Amino acid sequence: MIAKLLIANRGEIACRIIRTARRMGVKTVAVYSDVDARALHVELADEAVHIGPATPAESYLNTGRIVEAALKTGADAVHPGYGFLSENPGFVEAVEAAGLTFVGPSASAIRAMGLKDAAKQLMERAGVPVVPGYHGEAQAVVVLASKANEIGFPVLIKARSGGGGKGMRKVDDPARFKDALAAAKSEARSAFGDDHVLVEKYIAAPRHIEVQVFGDNHGNVVHLFERDCSLQRRHQKVIEEAPAPGMSDEVRAAMTEAAVKAARAIDYSGAGTVEFIVDGSGPLSPDGFWFMEMNTRLQVEHPVTEAITGLDLVEWQLRVASGEPLPLTQDEITMNGHAVEARLYAEDPAKGFLPATGTLHHIAFGGEARVDAGVRSGDAITPFYDPMIAKLIAHGADRSEALETLASALRSTHVAGTVTNAPFLAALATHEGFASGEVDTGLIDREIAALTVPLPMTEEVVALAVAALVGVDLEAPYAGWRLWGEASRRVRLVHGGETLERRLVLPGDGSCIVEGGERPLRLREIARDGHHMSARIGETGERIAADVVTWAGVDGQSASVMIDAATHVLLMPDPMAVAAHHGDHGDAVLAPMTGIVRAVHARRGATVEKGDKLVVMEAMKMETSLTAPRAGRVEAIFCSSGETVEGGAVLLRLEEVAS
Repeated sequence: MIAKLLIANRGEIACRIIRTARRMGVKTVAVYSDVDARALHVELADEAVHIGPATPAESYLNTGRIVEAALKTGADAVHPGYGFLSENPGFVEAVEAAGLTFVGPSASAIRAMGLKDAAKQLMERAGVPVVPGYHGEAQAVVVLASKANEIGFPVLIKARSGGGGKGMRKVDDPARFKDALAAAKSEARSAFGDDHVLVEKYIAAPRHIEVQVFGDNHGNVVHLFERDCSLQRRHQKVIEEAPAPGMSDEVRAAMTEAAVKAARAIDYSGAGTVEFIVDGSGPLSPDGFWFMEMNTRLQVEHPVTEAITGLDLVEWQLRVASGEPLPLTQDEITMNGHAVEARLYAEDPAKGFLPATGTLHHIAFGGEARVDAGVRSGDAITPFYDPMIAKLIAHGADRSEALETLASALRSTHVAGTVTNAPFLAALATHEGFASGEVDTGLIDREIAALTVPLPMTEEVVALAVAALVGVDLEAPYAGWRLWGEASRRVRLVHGGETLERRLVLPGDGSCIVEGGERPLRLREIARDGHHMSARIGETGERIAADVVTWAGVDGQSASVMIDAATHVLLMPDPMAVAAHHGDHGDAVLAPMTGIVRAVHARRGATVEKGDKLVVMEAMKMETSLTAPRAGRVEAIFCSSGETVEGGAVLLRLEEVAS
């Protein structure tokens, strides 16, 4: 068995691997970048080694430093996790050349599945069904357009390298093919350094179903059933579940047999996932699925497979890498109940899933779901890495019970300090169509408006925020007592760009009154227990409770009031701080989030029109273009390409153009 394991990763997956290794008695070594020095995975590991600056290229993608760290600490194996170097055959070779064990498949297996076109040709030869399309080498526009006409529109142009939806375009009209091809190639070249594409038949109501496979170094390959990953946005998975809704024994047998064939074709060892595109326009059919790609690593969504099988996939990985045969035969692997997983991200679904950053002033999980997290209260979500906060995994006797458990856990998940997609996920878990089995990759796009309706902020929420920000203590001696009149204070709050004016009154009778809203609210018996705050409201005495967290920022004091699935953030501005930080920013373009300035298109003194692109920022692998809010002249520029800026920072300022 492996004695000491270096985890070449960070965040949630590094913590997940460390916990299993510890249970098995395997020592662990963490690696960390400058910004991860106090990260949870560093704290959990037995040892930790600094490997470079925050940017992945200089740290988590630096093969030399990672191998050096393994040798320096006496590790005998390296686990890549997912992402970063997990599917890099050169990394596998470097690890093995250093005399270390790579926890995963061989470099040759990774290469065989690394390019989509070559992988599909290999699968065709192995008898695995593939989507009708062109996977050849010719890349001339006339050739690809001709192949698209043969296949029949609509078609899907796909980059052969990488993933995540980059280099992908759906084309409905032959007249638009040339432009779509140019855009896909440009995006693929920028993202992967490879503009080679393939053209496939577009499946109108696609489902994304994948099969977990496992192989060892003794010729054994098994499957651990399927997962449905159809709920996606921008080709990124949002909610995953196992087993797939509507899956019959006949279709499962055909699909899992095809997945095992795929793994055997490349002598696969370790954990892998064979992904299929499935025709979801009607009932699932044994001839209605096609090979899409194989992920030669552990998947983000592997916990749902663990939930229905009762197995630990990381333990299996470590045992296989240590030379042991698979722990179970195919007949010994059974399935129990249903499991669903939701990915909790720092992002704003209402703003096109714009990534968010910030300090997690408070994070708490409720309900009965399993939580796999790589952060805790006090940690920061930075612009350098994926903005995932945690994964919530719910298991039940059936799908309905699992979804109910997941929704309950999401509603009681409270995060203060950054916007999250928790309300969106809760709405998705309770969506009537999804609950009834309406599962396809287009559901979120169709229902996005309904899924992102903001939860209303009640006057009770505002009252709790006022009491918390002002620091009302009704139990203090003589609270609110005045010789003449009653104690009161004007309170100005900002919520979602809207200013709320309230008046806080302490009448001296053991209560406080918040006036200025739709109606005055009297609060009695205000109680605080850590972040939990409650009070009796009005004459009825009904008690309202929420998690309330306050913190100081550059613009003043903020309060996050977290109740049910909603988090309401209210700012009590400090006029002096706002003036010092922003000045009069009516003509300024501000950074919408902490991130890296990738390009500055504006030039000082240049005249711009409303909507002109001024600055391009990047955060969490996503680029955001900032445009001119109105016509004007660029008066000053306060940022430069490559610079990291804080959310709210003034990037440039416009001035009026004399008419």
